Amino acid sequence: MRRWAMAALVSAAMALAASPGSSAQPQVHEFVRGSWKEIRQAHAGRPIVVHFWGVTCGPCRVEMPLLGKLLKERRDLDLVTVNADLVPDEPAAVSAMLAESGLASAENWMFNDAFVERLRFEIDPQWQGDIPLTLLIGRDGAIKTIEGSVDPDAVRAWLDAQAPRAK
Repeated sequence: MRRWAMAALVSAAMALAASPGSSAQPQVHEFVRGSWKEIRQAHAGRPIVVHFWGVTCGPCRVEMPLLGKLLKERRDLDLVTVNADLVPDEPAAVSAMLAESGLASAENWMFNDAFVERLRFEIDPQWQGDIPLTLLIGRDGAIKTIEGSVDPDAVRAWLDAQAPRAK
């Protein structure tokens, strides 16, 4: 009887942790053809940071917790993450890394097309798929590209420069 009760408790705890409303489990949208246009339209007119990353990317594993910390401290950070790993990742691994990095509350996406070149081309025809890649998109739509690891201080400075000016 004790084993059954313990198994029921463990099962209930796991179900609660995996429930859709749980803050520990990030929502990850499927990034397919047209998703880039959807993201740009949804965030038009305000500064946005779009970070492309992957579970198998060493520098990404280092910088993701730094972005999580930045997201927690800066309420004005509109952050979108896109898992764009060349090695297809399991959704559970993507969700786990986002949760561990403190990025569950970001807007999270994951490439979901066997023809990833098409997705990359929609984002930037010149992009060959190297990650990490960060795009700082200003209120006016101007894009600043950061190839490789992103410095959170550079993102802070960019956000400060994007703040509406008092008239």
